Amino acid sequence: MKMSDRIYLSPPHMSGDELAKIAEAFASNWIAPLGPMVEQFERQISELVGIEGTVALCSGTAAIHLALELAGVREGDIVFCSSLTFVASVNPIRYLGAEPVFIDSEPETWNMSPRALERALYEASMVGQLPKAVIVVHLYGQCADMDAIMKICQQYGICVIEDAAEALGATYKGRMAGTIGDYGIYSFNGNKLITTSAGGALVSNHTDKLDYARYLAAQAKLPAYHYEHNQVGYNYRLSNILAAIGCSQLNVIDERIALRKAVFERYQQALGDRPGISFMPDPLWGSSTRWLTTFTLDPHLIEATPLDVVQELEVMNIESRRVWKPMHVQPLYEGCRYYRHEENESVSDMLFERGICLPSGSSLAVDDQNRVIEGVQSALRPIYSLS
Repeated sequence: MKMSDRIYLSPPHMSGDELAKIAEAFASNWIAPLGPMVEQFERQISELVGIEGTVALCSGTAAIHLALELAGVREGDIVFCSSLTFVASVNPIRYLGAEPVFIDSEPETWNMSPRALERALYEASMVGQLPKAVIVVHLYGQCADMDAIMKICQQYGICVIEDAAEALGATYKGRMAGTIGDYGIYSFNGNKLITTSAGGALVSNHTDKLDYARYLAAQAKLPAYHYEHNQVGYNYRLSNILAAIGCSQLNVIDERIALRKAVFERYQQALGDRPGISFMPDPLWGSSTRWLTTFTLDPHLIEATPLDVVQELEVMNIESRRVWKPMHVQPLYEGCRYYRHEENESVSDMLFERGICLPSGSSLAVDDQNRVIEGVQSALRPIYSLS
């Protein structure tokens, strides 16, 4: 590959069978939302993750919105949410006129800190302002410590929504990400592990609630011989054409996970022994998809900053990113409450200041991985002396 060819962070990776499935959908004349491919896609997702029901939707954001509706979130309510995440995890809270409260990460997983969550829920109970729901984000394909989080939330009777947009196929103690809480959501955006171009899914064992989600997602149209509506609905159902792509993509998900793990292992082998570099932890309780390979730089050992690395790679026409900027420091959510892992330790802030995401696509050639490694090594010189 020429040096000028762009290396992307996480590009789509087609299986080769998508066009046949799309042709099948065209032949059936089911072009608009709903149709047999949507039903097949929903069945495949349910079977893959081992859950009772799935609703295929136009985006993961739509799935979070509907999960909050099912949790009974209304204007003036409070919802707790991971701070270290993409803004789409949080915006649906504001769609409903509710207020987010942000929870820090823990260093062991980079995901929601059970310690911070417990403190936040205790304080909320003391003033009679418990949240209607907690949104737990499984970051970069790695599961949060769900047993600890579920225990705390069940103590207060709080609904748990798993934002597994980046973690379809990840496991926690034998259970699939997205199936442990009350509701789980997945994303099939173009940069995810598998893609439908644009799309998402809401999953749950509460199948009666999912029936209501389907109703809301189809403009809340009541059964009648005319268009009858008594509440606000949404245009959230997935296209039958996009579902056809998803059916093909699900058939290769295990291969896609294996390829991303191989990319991570190559990066770790090349860079992991270097003082000052720490890759995202991999707790023993489950398996990450390694959607993105991420690591941090210790400023006491390495002079270069994450921005230096990102800019060096950009010069080489390689896309990379800093770790998510936490929601509690975003201008959009200025003034929202935030609970740290420790009173004087914000893990989310530290990870943003030190973290980098490398190109991790399942189609990334070995030569391109080597090019990324060379770029990182070039950017990291020199290292501070340990003496």
